[in-house]
Amino acid sequence: MQSGYYSSTGGIVTQFHRLDMISNNLANANTTGFKRDDVVIGDFLRLYEQQKEPLPLEDQTREAAKFLNRAMDRVPSIVEEYTDRSIGGITPSENRFDFALQSENAYFMIETPEGIRYTRDGSFTLNSEGRLVTKEGFAVLPREFIQSRQYIDIPDGVVIEADRNGNLYSRTLNNEELGELIPLGNIAIASFENPKYLKKTGKNLYEYPQERMGERNLATNSGALVQGYLEKSNVNAVWEMTGLIETNRLVDMYSKVMKTHMDDLNTEAITKLAVKA
Repeated sequence: MQSGYYSSTGGIVTQFHRLDMISNNLANANTTGFKRDDVVIGDFLRLYEQQKEPLPLEDQTREAAKFLNRAMDRVPSIVEEYTDRSIGGITPSENRFDFALQSENAYFMIETPEGIRYTRDGSFTLNSEGRLVTKEGFAVLPREFIQSRQYIDIPDGVVIEADRNGNLYSRTLNNEELGELIPLGNIAIASFENPKYLKKTGKNLYEYPQERMGERNLATNSGALVQGYLEKSNVNAVWEMTGLIETNRLVDMYSKVMKTHMDDLNTEAITKLAVKA
């Protein structure tokens, strides 16, 4: 058995997967609120060592040994995918409908045709009905939406202001002078006990498992919101390009190993076996 060939095949598949992830990170380097993805590369033997205790085998030495092949179990594989949730740079936008969150575990709550989703992208706008929505037209939700299905509607001719907890206020304009603050509603800021369960669903949105909704918290005093700012992507283009170069070199290396096994070693083996026969 050519174990080196199988190890190289596993390695090149792993690097192709990593290449896709790096490419996606680079493509979203300028996407507001985007969080980069990364992988942990290991092998089956590492997974086995971590999980062997719960395995339903009475004898963890003799019985388990038949499942281990020291060469094959060293084939590289993706053992974990994760999202880097560190905060990106916060930049001013001079737009009152732009909002940024200064906490890693904080998300805006959005209504989509597929259900409630979450996002870090706070570049909002008003639709034709005066409702606060995302650039895609999805409604931005207040904390009261869960109980009463209310929305955030902004009356004409008012200037909105938001505090750090997401509470919204309006100021009327009287002869081009700002009037008093009037409570207008709020923007829901959701946090989760286990943010690792947030799953990317496209369009810069996340989904949280329905069965774990008890872990969601709609804070009234998060202190995370800033108005007139946007959070940049946390992708570092230099790091990603370095990873891209490294991945390409590994793909080239694995390709040469595979070619050596298929062409040179196989040819040599067939020639020698034929001579002995």
